[in-house]
Amino acid sequence: MSLVPEIETHIPTTVPTTNADGKPVVYMTDEQRWLFDTKGWVCLPALLSKEELVPVRAHLLKWLHDRESLPVHERWMMGGAAQVLLDHPAVVGVLNEVLAHASMADENAYGFRFDGSFVTERKLGSDNWGPHGGHGIFAFCGNAHLYQMRPGQIHTGLTRVVWEINEVAPGDGGTLLLSGSHKAAFPRPKASDSRDSSLWETYACPPGSVMIFTEALCHSGTIWNNPLRDRLAVFNCYNTIGVKWHPGGPPTEVIDAMPPKRQTLFRGVWTGAGEGRGANKYYDHANRAV
Repeated sequence: MSLVPEIETHIPTTVPTTNADGKPVVYMTDEQRWLFDTKGWVCLPALLSKEELVPVRAHLLKWLHDRESLPVHERWMMGGAAQVLLDHPAVVGVLNEVLAHASMADENAYGFRFDGSFVTERKLGSDNWGPHGGHGIFAFCGNAHLYQMRPGQIHTGLTRVVWEINEVAPGDGGTLLLSGSHKAAFPRPKASDSRDSSLWETYACPPGSVMIFTEALCHSGTIWNNPLRDRLAVFNCYNTIGVKWHPGGPPTEVIDAMPPKRQTLFRGVWTGAGEGRGANKYYDHANRAV
């Protein structure tokens, strides 16, 4: 009898195949899957063009500094022009593979749900040092900071999608990541108490890039060092259908202004069984997360 385990062929979730704007889902490459599983994070550069970034950046800055001037149906950080960040085809491709509950998805509904968000505008000298997370592979299922794996498949639990709206150059001060710590069996080394330790990794990327990581990974903010350019970043978080970590959600008026498929990101926190209204594949005002 062979002692070599049978490796399952990786087959990504096939629904939905397009995002809410009708754009085809873009799946991870084999290299990106390997990097995400090994390190706990992956960076996808330049998903948005300079032209696509203009209205997104304008909305985010207005949300930060003059939000009352926004129309009611756009008065949320991910409202208006910024809503395209919620289900960009490449983001959907990653979340379909590492987070989606496939039986709760179809061409009209995502198999994952939006969990929370914040926008940061950090200027020279701004500091956000505070390492947290790690050991997610040993977490119980009641903990959203959970990482699970078997040959050919991973599940990341609470998953963070960081949009870098402005360029992040080497040394600027992007998010720090203790690669591999989502699987760590030992406490992190004392050396990692210093942000200058070589144990920490980070990334550089052009504007419009996204960095996706499992919240089971140890990570931290750090000092922003660029005097010429602020860090403008969106930190979106996603979860599986029946789990919610962050409180609250966007105003009803904002969700109502979104395409129907995008609205399913905000449906209630339950799964159910069967077809139709017996399964949580729809959004309406009575079925929304609060």
